[in-house]
Amino acid sequence: MRHLLWIEDDAALRRVYRGLIEAEGYVLSEAATAEQARRAWSAAAPQLVLLDLMLPPSQRPEEGLGLLRELLAAHPNAKVVVLSGTGHKGAAVEAVQHGAFDFLSKPVDPDVLLVVLQRASARVELEAALSSAREHGVQARPSEAMLGESPAFLASVELADRVAPTELPVLVGGENGTGKELLARRVHTASRRATGPFVAVNCGALPPTLLESTLFGHTKGAFTGADRARKGRFQEAHGGTRFLDEVGELEPQSQVRLLRVLESGDIRPVGADGSVQVDVRVVSATNRDLAAMCAAGSFRDDLYWRLRGLEIVLPPLRDRGDDILLLARHFLVAAAPVLGDRRTKSLSPAAEAALLAHPWRGNLRELRHAMQRGAVLAGARPLIEPVDLGLNAAPSSPDGTTLADQVAALERRAIQAALAAEGGNRTRAAQRLGLSRQGLHNKLARYELD
Repeated sequence: MRHLLWIEDDAALRRVYRGLIEAEGYVLSEAATAEQARRAWSAAAPQLVLLDLMLPPSQRPEEGLGLLRELLAAHPNAKVVVLSGTGHKGAAVEAVQHGAFDFLSKPVDPDVLLVVLQRASARVELEAALSSAREHGVQARPSEAMLGESPAFLASVELADRVAPTELPVLVGGENGTGKELLARRVHTASRRATGPFVAVNCGALPPTLLESTLFGHTKGAFTGADRARKGRFQEAHGGTRFLDEVGELEPQSQVRLLRVLESGDIRPVGADGSVQVDVRVVSATNRDLAAMCAAGSFRDDLYWRLRGLEIVLPPLRDRGDDILLLARHFLVAAAPVLGDRRTKSLSPAAEAALLAHPWRGNLRELRHAMQRGAVLAGARPLIEPVDLGLNAAPSSPDGTTLADQVAALERRAIQAALAAEGGNRTRAAQRLGLSRQGLHNKLARYELD
């Protein structure tokens, strides 16, 4: 359960939102004054805090800012969302600069409030996972995640989850940077081999002779420099999963050796007279069209069908819609501890539009780097702007608007039209637009639509 402390002197406002917040699974504590707030956070360390800047007795933003500094000094890991009137946005921005997670202007849209709380809660969970990983000596990889809500992405993940408990080989396709190894690890983790090793090798990064000794091992003296015998990656993966990345780069000789292993389960180390039996499941990945390569004679048909027990193709990032923003925020959260910045930065509406309009030829890797760059160049500013992201400038139309501006304007009009057609019903409007309800809520907040 997530503990939320709401520091707000308006009892009527707290009463209106109490049921909504508790329905989302938060354990809610309330305080109407600074003194009550101090007692509340002394009794139970809050994970999330809603803080009104205008507290008695002064009813001035300085009161709330002072309390914010006290709270973060006592509980530096708490995520504080500041509430302010429209006339005190400057103070709200100052609060973010002092470590607040985000700020919202009153009156608060309940849908926007829940989205911001969800983001803050996700940050709390991520930091807890990182802390646990460090305590147990685990090398966490927070910047990489199988996150997304787009239909094409969810279909790929569902296929992976369905094939994972079987022993079928899996072939993962998709452009570079779409997360093929992450999907392979997901298959391994959900399989009966999860307690066994997951051993990966990039088939395109090694020359054929070295690739074979890497995959199958070698005996002492098998070639110049082989001063001792070494197990191959297939033997290392015994009882687990063998991940072959960039399998489309295999040379013909290596294709023949790999096919023999897949058919018999026997491997012969380079220079050895005999073979060794191994028990592995093979998951492979490629950014190339193996079927076309088979037709052209550059890839063996029999090996292709051995690898392709089930094929899963990950969509490119540019085809995943609002997943771009979901992943961008995740990468921002992951970048903060790496960059030594406790403050969470947000994306301005213009930056979000630029992200949605960008082609993302580098997919997840390019997006992660853009978020890291944006966090660094934004400096003390709480909002990341398009200029911070380092994306190629969007082409301008004759009237001077950029592609990002045009996309944002079209999206805004489409949302307004869908809401009008559905009589303001957000659930049906989201379905008409092909969005999740939360996705529509995010866009309503972005374009300041009621």
